[in-house]
Amino acid sequence: MSAGEGLATRPRPAATPWADDPYAHALHAGAGPLYLRCLATARLIPLDVERWCAAPDAADTRVLRRCTGRVLDVGCGPGRLVAALAGTGVPALGVDVSPAAVARTRRLGGTALRRSVFDRLPSEGRWDTALLLDGNVGIGGDPAALLTRLRELLRPGGRLLVETAYEDVDDRLTVRVENADGGHGPAFPWARVGPTALRRAAEATGWTGTDRWTAGERRFAELRAATS
Repeated sequence: MSAGEGLATRPRPAATPWADDPYAHALHAGAGPLYLRCLATARLIPLDVERWCAAPDAADTRVLRRCTGRVLDVGCGPGRLVAALAGTGVPALGVDVSPAAVARTRRLGGTALRRSVFDRLPSEGRWDTALLLDGNVGIGGDPAALLTRLRELLRPGGRLLVETAYEDVDDRLTVRVENADGGHGPAFPWARVGPTALRRAAEATGWTGTDRWTAGERRFAELRAATS
């Protein structure tokens, strides 16, 4: 998972979410508990660190089977998907702002850069498939801005595979990463987007929905970038 600070021209805060907070320690341990704390309501949203640090599960595998061409994993986290693609010979790159996530991805045999999706990235406009899983549609707190950026990264007609919230939500939040002891990192903007909200944001930014499916308690959508 990646917080995606914003456009490359914006100044970075002294402390970077997902890098200078308990997330890095959880990745080193391969386990939580870890949460996003919503500062407006004090609600805790559990983060599934154990699943992210494990091998791809059945739901992940269904997504990976849809990956064609060159694949960009946005907010790759500890790298299970990038490594799985690399293991089958699919060219894949993970990007994440967390140095711990990038290091773990590389140890698994994947290729990853420590970078925000809003920074300059290799092969802009030429990626065939992009992944936006594990809540990463929330990066930056503005799904429309994120989808617009992904349009820039993928080739015309490229495929975006998105995991949405299971509930039909459309929330803009200020959150921080927090562990069970109350240790936490800096606040940052985030979003929670369900299927309906994703469809609205996609239509507004030049994407066409081509498929939706549910796997257990996870929901996914496939979008295609406009060809002109």
